[in-house]
Amino acid sequence: MEGVVKVACVQAEPVAFEREATIDKLEKLVAEVAGAGARLALFPETFIPVYPSNRWVRYLAGWSGDDSGDARDVFARLAQQSVTIPGPDSDRLAEIARTHGVWLAVGANELERGTIYNSLLVYSPAGELALHHRKLMPTNHERLVWGLGDGKGLETVTTDLGKVGGLICWENLMPLARAALYQDGVEIYLAPTADDSEDWHDSMKHIARESRAFVLSCCVFQRASSYPKDVPLAEGDELVGGGGSAILAPDGSYLAGPLWNEEGILYADLIRSSSTKRDSGSTRPATTAGPICCGSKSARPLFTSRAAHRGGARARRRRVA
Repeated sequence: MEGVVKVACVQAEPVAFEREATIDKLEKLVAEVAGAGARLALFPETFIPVYPSNRWVRYLAGWSGDDSGDARDVFARLAQQSVTIPGPDSDRLAEIARTHGVWLAVGANELERGTIYNSLLVYSPAGELALHHRKLMPTNHERLVWGLGDGKGLETVTTDLGKVGGLICWENLMPLARAALYQDGVEIYLAPTADDSEDWHDSMKHIARESRAFVLSCCVFQRASSYPKDVPLAEGDELVGGGGSAILAPDGSYLAGPLWNEEGILYADLIRSSSTKRDSGSTRPATTAGPICCGSKSARPLFTSRAAHRGGARARRRRVA
């Protein structure tokens, strides 16, 4: 299939520790994204119902003392507000994708038999859970919250947009995990994350160039004032997660973003070409304005961006109401 593929990174703040309300917000944002013509929408790491920031997770390290009761209560609350698969919340996400005709990729805390996992869920426009991946190795303080994932989901799913796959946050720094997606021919690479540093973007640029795929990196945005009053937070800035979402071309250049310190939706238009020509250099067809995906010897479709740099990132950003 040839034509324009519009994709979106939705940098939105969840309704912290409230699964149903967060999915309500997601549904409104998916409707907006679909109305803008996007075919795929990516939400941040564990958007449902909250990313476990070390500002409150640190209290889980001590199960005695003044904070122990609050720590146990907060962990239980996160477990209760996590998604189960199969289950009614997963069914609702599938229905949202089906109703709006989009590929919906969202990070979620997933509960199975008492263990919480960090999961990337990709639902098809047909209302099916097409890809289910659990983060392989939680990072640092995250190990107080999440169990270890496995190899499930280290693959791509074939879509009418191209082959879609992804890794979560710092598992993008694992070469063999990336290689699994490369071997499976990833063309649209999803990288939901909580890393709001500028250094993260060095990795995203490298991965775009290494994979010769488009990269969507959607980052956590959270404010301390948005947390429930009964969730203990250590002293710190108002921004618990500062965002920094971006969409990158296969040459590592920005098509949209980065978007810092606010909610917003980033869009980018991709042109899918049936050409299968490959070489080791970067070429630019006369009919397109952006960088072409190259370097792979497989005969998979190519992508490039349409008017990727016209108007800059601001022209492709829409704030979340």
